[in-house]
Amino acid sequence: MLVRDQLAKKILDVNSNTFNELALKVFQYQYHHNFLYKRYVDLLGIVPSKIDSIEAIPFLPIQFFKNKVLKTNDWREETIFTSSGTTGSTTSKHYVRSLEFYQQITEKTFHQFYGSVKEYTVLGLLPSYLERQGSSLVYMVDHFIQQSSSPLSGFYLNEYEQLVKTIEQARIAKTPILLIGVTFALLDMAEQYSIDLSDCVVMETGGMKGRRKELIRSEVHRRLSNAFNLPSVHSEYGMTELLSQGYSKGDGIFLPGYTMKIVTREIADPLTLQQANRNGIINIIDLANLDTCSFLATDDLGMVYNNGSFRVAGRLDSSDIRGCNLLIV
Repeated sequence: MLVRDQLAKKILDVNSNTFNELALKVFQYQYHHNFLYKRYVDLLGIVPSKIDSIEAIPFLPIQFFKNKVLKTNDWREETIFTSSGTTGSTTSKHYVRSLEFYQQITEKTFHQFYGSVKEYTVLGLLPSYLERQGSSLVYMVDHFIQQSSSPLSGFYLNEYEQLVKTIEQARIAKTPILLIGVTFALLDMAEQYSIDLSDCVVMETGGMKGRRKELIRSEVHRRLSNAFNLPSVHSEYGMTELLSQGYSKGDGIFLPGYTMKIVTREIADPLTLQQANRNGIINIIDLANLDTCSFLATDDLGMVYNNGSFRVAGRLDSSDIRGCNLLIV
């Protein structure tokens, strides 16, 4: 079996006990087979053979997805995920070797937090994402819809009245309901329909996309909770450059999926990681990025807690504004 296939199999079954050792193996594999990452590591003067902890692994700036083709080894992509961007901006491109691998990761990650997606009526309220090509979020939600055993599962643009009717039908069918929506669309729906969704998982993602004034996350959740009688508002953390996701079940505190680990680096020294419970810039280990680069330095400000959970607090002022703006906590 090829080294890549052996690593992919281990990634699908990774857990907290095996994560660090596997991350080190993925680093060595990507260093030796990803020209751009190798060049970056070499320019930093880092000796790969001396990397013996995940804290010592160098993180590649996430901007490389905007102007380079990131691939570990040589292969033909099955698709390219692209970021939405803003008018005139350069969008990120994530070349995907195996959609089946991505599907397996997303499904197992969802199961980690919510149980089998097959049991849910999955409703995707994703205007702006559905109106363009290449969205990884749309692909993920479409996969969830296809896996769902409910014939009521499906996508919606702005058909709020029909969406409300579908929710009522799902209640009659007694299936758990997952409503995952772009933030501005959920707020639009909340202003038009004050309905009780306390028995649903309502998950916001993606921000305002220029459709509404930006709000702090706590205000978004307050409005949605009041309109829909929600005990908590769930959130999804993902981006074009990642093939893994994190989820929050409330209060803006995320837990990374089983193939992810979040650390923070010093604002003044981007090559130095810092301890938990301090504000910094988020670095992500995403083992699902086996075929591109698993070690990414983002532009997101945040804090990691002792239990591995994390909070996102916005974006560095000096970084590019990407289409998937994060709400400021």
